[in-house]
Amino acid sequence: MDQIRFRLRTFLLVMLGILVLGTVGFTLAEDLPFYDAVYFSIVTVTTVGYGDISPHTALGKVLAIFLILGGVGTFMGVVANFTEMLLSRREKASRELKLYMVEGIFFSELGSDLLHLLTQGDPKRGELSGELRVQADWSPADFSRLQERLVAYDYEVESGLVDLAEIRMLLASKTGLLLRLLENPAISEDGGFTECLRAVFHLKDELYHRRALADLPDSDTAHLAGDLKRVYRQLVMRWLTYAGHLSRRHPYLFSLAVRLNPFDPQRDAVIRS
Repeated sequence: MDQIRFRLRTFLLVMLGILVLGTVGFTLAEDLPFYDAVYFSIVTVTTVGYGDISPHTALGKVLAIFLILGGVGTFMGVVANFTEMLLSRREKASRELKLYMVEGIFFSELGSDLLHLLTQGDPKRGELSGELRVQADWSPADFSRLQERLVAYDYEVESGLVDLAEIRMLLASKTGLLLRLLENPAISEDGGFTECLRAVFHLKDELYHRRALADLPDSDTAHLAGDLKRVYRQLVMRWLTYAGHLSRRHPYLFSLAVRLNPFDPQRDAVIRS
């Protein structure tokens, strides 16, 4: 998309320069009024050519040839790149929709519950829970500001404060889901979500290959804490991005996401007066 915009801007600048040169040249060479010179330059560059104005001097004819050879190609470049940009935006929107559908399945089936369990191991979870009390009337700007603040948040998960057995059981029960999500081509469009899934899958393997989760040596506890922290950080940012998408596109899904906010210790789908 950035390359398309760069090419479009380049073609627009070149075309503008050609139109300015043609306007000034026809004004001087053909003694045309300013507006007639602008008009003739535009119809020449765009290949319309009504024929109501035509060059009569040798310099005017040479200038017209220059506009035809240089301006027509530039104009077609503008049209082609503008069309490509519109199609690219439509394709990007379609890819994003598919990706968010996959993320919705992930958070509905696993992500929200896992995130809720991980928050129990955050010694500063009160601070994070306060920040992430998403409200139904939040605007996209509210989500953007919160994302910027949470980039600098010190994500910590103390393995002694979380129920590792419950996390292992949850992840083991969703192994098939994780495999299907990793195989889904839609996630290749977003490296961040792919890395999040890989981190979750790695945590599942780490917990699965330990026969007992109690009385682990300090070195192993520190290693698991690093894996938990990696998953925790990525889940927080992905959930916030996903919730922001729901608030803009799917209000009814956003309403449920707010009620089931994994950072709310009193989360409940039931609507109470």
